[in-house]
Amino acid sequence: MKRAVLAIIGTVCGLVLLLSFKTHPAAGTGAVATTGAGADPGAAASPAPSDSAASTPGTGSGGSGGKTRTVTGDTVDTRWGPVQVQVTLNDGKITKVQAVQLPSDNPRDLEINNFAVPQLEQEALSAQNSQIDMVSGATYTSQGYIQSLQSALDKAGK
Repeated sequence: MKRAVLAIIGTVCGLVLLLSFKTHPAAGTGAVATTGAGADPGAAASPAPSDSAASTPGTGSGGSGGKTRTVTGDTVDTRWGPVQVQVTLNDGKITKVQAVQLPSDNPRDLEINNFAVPQLEQEALSAQNSQIDMVSGATYTSQGYIQSLQSALDKAGK
């Protein structure tokens, strides 16, 4: 008799836990965040066109007359939301990498972004290509970041 009562209580507890389990919303629903100096990580922004590329003349050091280009990579849809990267190149050298779109549906997304994106940016600047290490705990964001970065570099002809 005691075993039957314990089995019933265990089953009820298991059902309660199962029914209270919360999942993430489907990718692509909700607002996207932009990053950058002074950007509010929780603020919504409209996505930049995925095929935009702007060229502006730069002033290279030593009077080299370098050419600065800013290229936006394709938007990559990940399991938790879109990821898009913008790259600034000066004479073919990556001088700046900025995430334009990142998953931002919940506080955990923002926590992951604040941790992973600076590391991914630094890796890209150091490597000067998209062959960078992924950040542990931010696998989907890292994969989307690397794909969008490669797309931007392909558009820039690098």
